[in-house]
Amino acid sequence: MKSQVMLLKTDKLQNNINECITKLFDNVFNIGDVQNVAIKPNLCYYWKASTGYTTDPRIVSGIIDEIRERFGNDVDIKIVESDATGMRVKYAFTMLDYAKLSAEKEVDLFNLSKDESEKIEVKVGKTELSFNLSKTLLETDLLINVPKMKVMRETHMTGALKNLFGCISNTRKIKYHEILNETIVGVNKVLKPEINIMDGLYALSKYPVKIDALIGSDSPYSMDYVAATIMGYNPNTIKFMQLAKENGLGDPKNIEVKGESINSIKSIFPHVNNFLYKNSFKTLLKFLKLYTYLVGDIVPPILEGI
Repeated sequence: MKSQVMLLKTDKLQNNINECITKLFDNVFNIGDVQNVAIKPNLCYYWKASTGYTTDPRIVSGIIDEIRERFGNDVDIKIVESDATGMRVKYAFTMLDYAKLSAEKEVDLFNLSKDESEKIEVKVGKTELSFNLSKTLLETDLLINVPKMKVMRETHMTGALKNLFGCISNTRKIKYHEILNETIVGVNKVLKPEINIMDGLYALSKYPVKIDALIGSDSPYSMDYVAATIMGYNPNTIKFMQLAKENGLGDPKNIEVKGESINSIKSIFPHVNNFLYKNSFKTLLKFLKLYTYLVGDIVPPILEGI
């Protein structure tokens, strides 16, 4: 069976967002009865969705409405996220309007880093990985992955596969950055979201850009393959995409695209020269480190080792 990817345009109004989500459920997802649901947005920073960095709560709101419409009001729904090296969930939930959404929709906000966790050991190629995942997350009936469409210096792009990296319970995820591609794939070998809805209302290129799009897929790999193409990358040259294919997480030959054409959205996404994008940032950090040396200021941890 082909993996489904559907591209839709929206006007950002809540009713239209909800209509698009219903269309995705009707045409892409095939889900049986569920008792509990975990929704994982991308809340890696404290910046609002309009900056292109974090998932828009209006999309999560529409997903909650759709779940209740299809499976009833008794379904246990949690919005989940974990602490990161430079972000604490309790503040992100409040600053990014998820606390407000939680009160309005009567759903729980759940910090994966505070839950009892299970140590996971998995191998990706020759790399042996060990990380912790929330037991509540591992036991949920349905994991819904709601990533953001954005570029990333370290991996070219971030999307559905990378968003699940954020499920790792360990707070200091920076320790995985030297093996980031392998860790992304390792987490995806364990977590298998059947519903993936990418926020492309505001995407992130070199700067935030209004795309007004939603992408739905039953496969994180297939979603990222299409999203990478929209962003102007060759998905086959992105390391974690290569590793994902090698580890049986997807195949470009098995992707069927529905809805809007890829080119119609690709034409409005400002493409990035990743070599210049990545190295200009490194150069800036080196100048900043030189400045701290000359004035005797404290060197921020991010500059160590540069």
